[in-house]
Amino acid sequence: MKSRISILGAGESGVGSAILAQKQGFDVWVSDVGLIAQKYKSELEANEIPYEENGHQKTKILDAIKIIKSPGIPDNAPIVQAANSLGIPVLSEIEFAANYTHAILIGITGTNGKTTTTLLTHSILKNAGLSVGLAGNVGRSFAKQVATEDYDFYVLELSSFQLDGMYNVALDYAVLLNITPDHLDRYDSYQDYINSKFRINKNQKKHQKFIYCADDEEIIKQLQNHTTSADLMPFTYDNGPLEQGAWVENNQIKIQLNHPKIKFNMSLDQLTISGRHNTYNSMAASIIANSLLIRKESIRESLLDFKNVEHRLEYVAKVKGISFINDSKATNVNAAWYALESVESPIIWIAGGVDKGNDYESLSPLIKKKVRIIVCLGKNNLNLHKAFRKDVDMMINASSAEEAVNIAYGLGEKGETVLLSPACASFDLFENYEDRGNQFKRAVRNL
Repeated sequence: MKSRISILGAGESGVGSAILAQKQGFDVWVSDVGLIAQKYKSELEANEIPYEENGHQKTKILDAIKIIKSPGIPDNAPIVQAANSLGIPVLSEIEFAANYTHAILIGITGTNGKTTTTLLTHSILKNAGLSVGLAGNVGRSFAKQVATEDYDFYVLELSSFQLDGMYNVALDYAVLLNITPDHLDRYDSYQDYINSKFRINKNQKKHQKFIYCADDEEIIKQLQNHTTSADLMPFTYDNGPLEQGAWVENNQIKIQLNHPKIKFNMSLDQLTISGRHNTYNSMAASIIANSLLIRKESIRESLLDFKNVEHRLEYVAKVKGISFINDSKATNVNAAWYALESVESPIIWIAGGVDKGNDYESLSPLIKKKVRIIVCLGKNNLNLHKAFRKDVDMMINASSAEEAVNIAYGLGEKGETVLLSPACASFDLFENYEDRGNQFKRAVRNL
């Protein structure tokens, strides 16, 4: 009986899956349609795993009992459709690797905030002395860690693309932070994207935990169609107290859990990551930590010490009384909304890039209230101008991060904040959002 597993994509996810599949005794074949990075090629060769690059040998790939697909490969790729037509299961690294670990699995998704919440949860558990791995959309490959480590817990950041390839995994803790339109170039409809996000709780059983934002209208609406046997643990900013979950009251995070019986509170002023969105992220992570009976003082210390991910509301510098914040990771409207909402001072907003069919209407009240000038950083800024030209004093186009920073600095006044929070993808002018953020920071330091 054939026991080949074919791996599509030879990045972090694909190579990790190959190493685990080999360890489990499968005949492994790795195929990448492009060039394989040297570090991954070296890893495959060190493990004597056969591979190809710059194209797919269709016959060899399809001679398999299952195919593990890297999340960046769309479901409509010809090789994936060929596998589907032959009835060959196509799954994600997460689905595959979960079969070979008995660890407690904590999965975190949402249109925005999942990286911060994942890193924060991992930090709390690690600081408490637990044996915990960090994987999924952040950190090292989950499959490789399952193959080479022996962690008791895994905290997994899960994108919709990773969730699409998960069929039978039952997460012990499933976190859904928010849902707003994103990646609509990859999904046929917004509802398809929503359904993808709700795969996070699909197989959960009684006594597993589903943690979600009760202030997110889309989540509440969709819960009726995506029921679960798991314990429901909502969190809310405005609508507490709750019988079970987390809420904000008198400028404090309050948590109450029934099984186990837990009460926890912490002042918002003690959180090192500010803004309403980070309060949500902190509540989600704190529910998990309290449910795992981590000492309250240990949780508080971790929340006090946590440093946020680079390019997410990252304070860069203050130059002649003007503050500069790098939020280049905000590649959609909802992320930009949270950034604008969190800044207290008057704003010069640097926005723009590749518009993914954005609806800017939700930003208009914040723009009118907080933003004086918009610097449009992108090749085509027409949609931004149409959306906001009546809301601000001035809109100016820039074609580089340096030009945008210099314009903002030249027009800025003492006490204002220059906020890079693009609401758009970066690849018209930059390699990725990291490149955009790094160029922004370099330009600020050059001032």
